[in-house]
Amino acid sequence: MKILITGGTGLIGRHLIPRLLESGHNVIVVTRSPDKARQQLDARVEFWKGLNARSTLDGIDAVINLAGEPIADKRWTEEQKQRLCNSRWQITQKLVDLFAASDQPPRVLISGSAAGYYGDLGEVVVTEEEPPHNEFTHKLCARWEQIACGAQSDTTRVCLLRTGVVLAPKGGILGKMVPPFKLGLGGPMGNGRQYLAWIHIDDMVNGILWLLNNDLRGPFNLVSPYPVRNEQFAHALGHALHRPAVLRAPAMAVKLLMGESSVLVLGGQRALPKRLEDSGFAFRWYDLEEALADVLA
Repeated sequence: MKILITGGTGLIGRHLIPRLLESGHNVIVVTRSPDKARQQLDARVEFWKGLNARSTLDGIDAVINLAGEPIADKRWTEEQKQRLCNSRWQITQKLVDLFAASDQPPRVLISGSAAGYYGDLGEVVVTEEEPPHNEFTHKLCARWEQIACGAQSDTTRVCLLRTGVVLAPKGGILGKMVPPFKLGLGGPMGNGRQYLAWIHIDDMVNGILWLLNNDLRGPFNLVSPYPVRNEQFAHALGHALHRPAVLRAPAMAVKLLMGESSVLVLGGQRALPKRLEDSGFAFRWYDLEEALADVLA
């Protein structure tokens, strides 16, 4: 297939693209900086500088939409929240418009979202049918998904990736957590009882390939079948790094440091990949300690 990807230089894209190329697909990456992206990605990748010069997506078989400003890198000022929304909503709307303008639109749009769609639901077991808690992450993801679903038609199916915390080498949550943990400064956040829905990068990539190659549509929780509490995650990471993980960060201190975005670490979702497993997908990484050992190696 000829596959168009936005966000191709991000954490997921950098692991997904080699697998697509290995499978014989042709990959086009949409980027504002083709020269920079060319240094990061395989020489076989083609690049489009944005989408404004495009009038249709004729000739493209599938679109994987992973673009979006990192959600946890800055405090959520009103300006930053708008940037987070615009970086997701605008490119998704542009893609949907190009689908509509195409005589032969791509057969599938796989579009990013996040487990944050559900908001902080505490102890509730979260499948794709669970009603969300109405907070910023839900509003961000709900509108993102709504826009993406505009591409759905008799010829195009849309899959939505409600992704958990992705465990991967060199980046993501571990890129932020490993340095302090290596210094023995790691530990649970707040009371440590909040759930963390995680997924190994291999399962994340395999999940996307599964949705690409099977006649599926709608939302899918891209998370391990076994979410863990924050204190379990801290203990497992400390164990993997052979360091203590006992320095608990008080909730008040986290809120002072992060502001509204502290909900990302003090809240959580006990999310399960029900629809993905019901479709026949088999996870490789169930055990958190084994997943961390693999990634950190």
